[in-house]
Amino acid sequence: MNNNTLSGKIFDAANYLFLGLMALVTIFPFLYIIAGSFATDSELTARPFFIIPKTFSLNAYRYIFSTDTLFHSVFVSVIITGLGTAIDLAFTFTMAYALSRKQLAGRNAVLNLVIFSMLFSGGLIPTYLVVKSLGLLDSYWAVVLPGAISGFNLILVKTFFQEIPFELQESAKIDGCTDIGVLWRIVLPLSKPVIATFALFYAVGHWNDFFGPLIYLNDSSMWPLQVVLRQIILLSQGTIGDPNNMDPNFVQPPDQAIKMAIIIVGTVPILLVYPFLQKHFAKGMMIGALKG
Repeated sequence: MNNNTLSGKIFDAANYLFLGLMALVTIFPFLYIIAGSFATDSELTARPFFIIPKTFSLNAYRYIFSTDTLFHSVFVSVIITGLGTAIDLAFTFTMAYALSRKQLAGRNAVLNLVIFSMLFSGGLIPTYLVVKSLGLLDSYWAVVLPGAISGFNLILVKTFFQEIPFELQESAKIDGCTDIGVLWRIVLPLSKPVIATFALFYAVGHWNDFFGPLIYLNDSSMWPLQVVLRQIILLSQGTIGDPNNMDPNFVQPPDQAIKMAIIIVGTVPILLVYPFLQKHFAKGMMIGALKG
């Protein structure tokens, strides 16, 4: 649409207005959570919404950081996120590269199996029994291996690889590159936006994964941040323990403020990763929109 015409200017203004409203709808709840994490429970009860607390309090953060458990769980989450993302990218990109080669024998059969797995999953109990039979319970492999390849992401990456000129890959092979050499020296350097995009997708998935560690890791010292935060919420709600048997001086920690502080603690670390990938992420999303 021509932006110099009246209709073009009205269209642009409507777009800016709509996007501005969407930004406010997205930002204000997050600002409220940040402010609420520094507020007292009485203020949270008295005021329905605010972005600047009247009484600044660090009690919620003092409570959740009162032990070394949270720091240890953050370290575990970083390990699981880094290891899981590396495995996911390695499996997804190598398999997608193989499936992008039309001369691969049995390519269509494998693709059909991938699509079948997207439509019909094995279910929770069969997956748990497989993990148990492999002896992976109470190990981090049980968290990172079962979902190592996403069928949907695999097909998107395969489609992107097919758009890379085949002649370029053939030229590399004529110069002596093996198939792995073509993938490492030609295909992957041309796929940096896609790698950054799916690295962020996989990393966010592993960072927020709560259910897998909960059912596969029985040792509480191996719990990642999300599971530990769940335990803190349960404790703050008084669902664990009997208040009638507590010491008379026991003070119930601020419930709402703790929940908000936990949201901040669980969200900020993964948000800090985004600026480093934002440049490639935006380009990768555009590639997926055009070729996916």
